[in-house]
Amino acid sequence: MNTAELVDLGQQLRVDSVRASAAAGSGHPTSSMSAADLMAVLLANHLRYDFDRPEHPGNDRFVLSKGHASPLLYSAFKAAGPIDDAELLTFRELGSRLEGHPTPQRLPWVETATGSLGQGLPIGVGIALAGKRLDHADYRVWVLCGDSEMAEGSIWEAAEAAGYEHLDNLTVILDVNRLGQRGPTRHGHDLDAYARRFRAFDWHTVEIDGHDVDAIDRAYGEAISTKGQPTAIIARTLKGKGAKESEDREGLHGKPLKNPDEAIEELGGVRDVRVRVHEPPSARSLHAVGNGSLELPRWDKGEEVATRDAYGQALAALGTARGDVVALDGEVGDSTRSEFFAKEHPDRYFECYIAEQQMIATAVGVARRGWLPYASTFAAFLSRAYDFVRMASVSGSGINLNGSHAGVAIGQDGPSQMGLEDLAMMRAVHGSTVLYPSDANQAAKLVAEMADLVGIRYLRTSRGASPVLYGPDEEFPVGGSKVLRSSAGDRLTIVAAGVTLHEALAAADSLEREGIPVRVIDLYSVKPVDRATLRQAAEDTGCLLTVEDHHEEGGIGDAVLEAFLDGRPVPRLVRLAVRAMPGSASPAEQLHAAGIDAESIAASARLLVEEAVVP
Repeated sequence: MNTAELVDLGQQLRVDSVRASAAAGSGHPTSSMSAADLMAVLLANHLRYDFDRPEHPGNDRFVLSKGHASPLLYSAFKAAGPIDDAELLTFRELGSRLEGHPTPQRLPWVETATGSLGQGLPIGVGIALAGKRLDHADYRVWVLCGDSEMAEGSIWEAAEAAGYEHLDNLTVILDVNRLGQRGPTRHGHDLDAYARRFRAFDWHTVEIDGHDVDAIDRAYGEAISTKGQPTAIIARTLKGKGAKESEDREGLHGKPLKNPDEAIEELGGVRDVRVRVHEPPSARSLHAVGNGSLELPRWDKGEEVATRDAYGQALAALGTARGDVVALDGEVGDSTRSEFFAKEHPDRYFECYIAEQQMIATAVGVARRGWLPYASTFAAFLSRAYDFVRMASVSGSGINLNGSHAGVAIGQDGPSQMGLEDLAMMRAVHGSTVLYPSDANQAAKLVAEMADLVGIRYLRTSRGASPVLYGPDEEFPVGGSKVLRSSAGDRLTIVAAGVTLHEALAAADSLEREGIPVRVIDLYSVKPVDRATLRQAAEDTGCLLTVEDHHEEGGIGDAVLEAFLDGRPVPRLVRLAVRAMPGSASPAEQLHAAGIDAESIAASARLLVEEAVVP
């Protein structure tokens, strides 16, 4: 398009943003109006995209990081053709595909869910990394950010990663409209304040007037021609541009215009400009090819093996069998054991350093490109990235997460390193799967099973070695459990997983010698939980005792309890968990201090049995 046509398209995008928000009675038209010219030039002159084939491997990828500006995105979709005017005006209605913040669950042209600010650029980095290192394709990644989200630390994790990786296929378009939700942003219209920061991370920067379509066009061309560096186009804009009621005025964030008809008239009226977006170049997806035969590591019963070791070896084996498996780690691969994968498949391994938000964002980005990521760090450190996990679920992303060094059983390192909240965190994620293996063969099988699940999959692994309980040919279906001790005369049931399962078995042996038979269930699938087995145990024994190396809230105890919240009588349930703040001590001392070792389990069981027989 020429200059006049680009100006006209920009005005149409403003008008349609105002119309959509007015029809909804809510939304963010002013945030959309500031970036309308930036979007118009990109859509008409630089984006290469086939809207009929959103998964075309040659398509450029656009990420709207400032997801609240969704009216602008939907207006662009209308101009490009995949939605019509009638659908545009269903914005934010029940059942509409045009949600307040866009998601790929509803629209195939949306790369990732945004709206939690600070996420678009990190995920864009993940997509760009996939293009460079996995797809070996020349598609470009364009990310439109707002200036308010530049205060988010995740933005600068992404900026450093992109500069370090020389992602010259990545361009961030920064809409510096000066106004945030409650007033001016930290740096206002000081474009150089942003440029200095990006240049510090080895980005090429271009500062422009974000309403000069010719300057925007030249900047995009400069970004495309820049080699060896990502590009940040830093554009000075006015929020609510083009309407007297809204232009550069405070107090209008997230509100439809009071006089939309007047604003539409000022902007030149309703238009129906159509854009012929450039077709992508021919390309094909080139996933690495595995040998198709999965040979998981095997261990004999009684061997002492840490489940983290089993995770690393199984992941490496899975990478050999499947060419789409990718591993990521947060600079603790020698501890999580993802280094086993790195040594065998270095071309599909991403070292994300100690930037857990960027690690999860990279996983989401590569998953969007059709790869199967496994991201690993200490269970405790996943809390830093929890919002990215939550938003990955909103996106419908399929990613596998491994949290190692869980619980007080890690010993002397102390509470900062102990994952004691991770089961609760991951169970709360919509549609998640939460697994907690107790031995090496079980861990290896579950690593493989995770590959074929959907949604967010979390595997909790342990630092210390423990005896192998199961043979290498045993199966562990997700949603199942294993009954390891059982008799017709069981007085109660102990439910545990991971480290505490071994303590429970030792306690059961001790109680058996005292004439107190108890049932022991290995609840390796924490979500979904094996309701049938738990209900049968409750019916048979009348009392359940859960034991977990986790805080009391949200872990195994709550998972077991929820198996009985369907209106049926709730059995007697007692929970042993970590209730005090631990310090430094040996693993055995930690378990004893928390009251979750074999001695404590046996003592609780004796008390429960005595109370159960008291008239």
